[in-house]
Amino acid sequence: MKKKLFCLLLVCVLAVSLMPAVTAADNEITVYNWGQYISDGNDGSLDVIAAFEEETGIKVNYLTFDSNESMYTKLKTGGTTYDVIIPSDYMIGKLIEENMLEPLNFDNIPNYQYIDESFRNQSYDPANTYSVPYTWGTVGLIYNSQHVSAADAASWNCLWNEKYSGKILMFDNPRDAFAIAESILGYSLNTENEDELRAAAELLTEQKSLVQSYVMDQIFDKMQRGEAWAAPYYAGDFLTMVEENPDLAFSFPEEGFNIFIDAMCIPKGCQNKEGAEAFINFLCRPDICAANLDYLGYSAPESAAKELMDPEVTSSPVAYPDDETLARTESFGALSTQATQLMNDLWLNVKTTGSNTTLYIVISVVAVLAIAAVFVLMNVRRRRKKARRCK
Repeated sequence: MKKKLFCLLLVCVLAVSLMPAVTAADNEITVYNWGQYISDGNDGSLDVIAAFEEETGIKVNYLTFDSNESMYTKLKTGGTTYDVIIPSDYMIGKLIEENMLEPLNFDNIPNYQYIDESFRNQSYDPANTYSVPYTWGTVGLIYNSQHVSAADAASWNCLWNEKYSGKILMFDNPRDAFAIAESILGYSLNTENEDELRAAAELLTEQKSLVQSYVMDQIFDKMQRGEAWAAPYYAGDFLTMVEENPDLAFSFPEEGFNIFIDAMCIPKGCQNKEGAEAFINFLCRPDICAANLDYLGYSAPESAAKELMDPEVTSSPVAYPDDETLARTESFGALSTQATQLMNDLWLNVKTTGSNTTLYIVISVVAVLAIAAVFVLMNVRRRRKKARRCK
């Protein structure tokens, strides 16, 4: 009787343990997005995730990353499953090339109809198979007008200006950092020429002694609080930052700058593809898109949403630059494996050259040798004492 009861209980436990996995896949999704990149209900804004959960009954597990590269590494190494990711254009091209994205079922994304034609058929996804635009924007120079002159801020060279030493922030990822150096040197942001990449690395190395820190999302808070005076960052975030710190100003550097599209994708191995497509469709709905981007400050890829947005945002030359300004932009393309590896290696050299790493190694070696010497000395003394006792 006890054996039968035990078997019955075991079957029940196994059955119950299997049920949540099925239910979770149907009623949950995991979204992986940039930090501070969705309207969350603060300051009277729409809580986009709460609104989606209420409308669909699908629970959203929301996680963030701070660079395309860190997101890619997380996907590549596995261990966590995501249903929706929001990478930038060049990274989408890389993910497609490596067969890491699921084709979208646009029958489940009818609101795709609102995406403007100018944001379709992009080079990173020419057949519109794997991605739906989320926002677009530019990278410029944010500076504190109380400490940095507008004339200095008109050029990326501001980030190499010794007047602002210790108050300069720099992107902590190779693609964005190299792009700034490449702009100054007059190179394409997509160069794969080894000599040009090495020249860009040399320029970044020259800047290092002036940099307060290499950061990503932390730029937002550091510039808002006045801890730093100049930093490259995204135009959309500037519009939020300046509300808290009116001393901040924005510049589109004269040498040129990056323009990007961030888009929603579904990675291979997702657990709830239909739920993911429902989330993408929800974010494309004009009223949701408008409320989301009104809060974020980023630019809308659909005119229907733009018409519903705050005119103060849509008329901003920072969020929506004129054609003359846009003529100085360049999009990132996916670099070859060889060029990417070279850039990563050079970036590592930039980060470690002239650092205290060598000093730490020397100190550690000296410390180990000193400890070893103490042990040897103590051992010699013990032997001498023992020898004297024997006599």
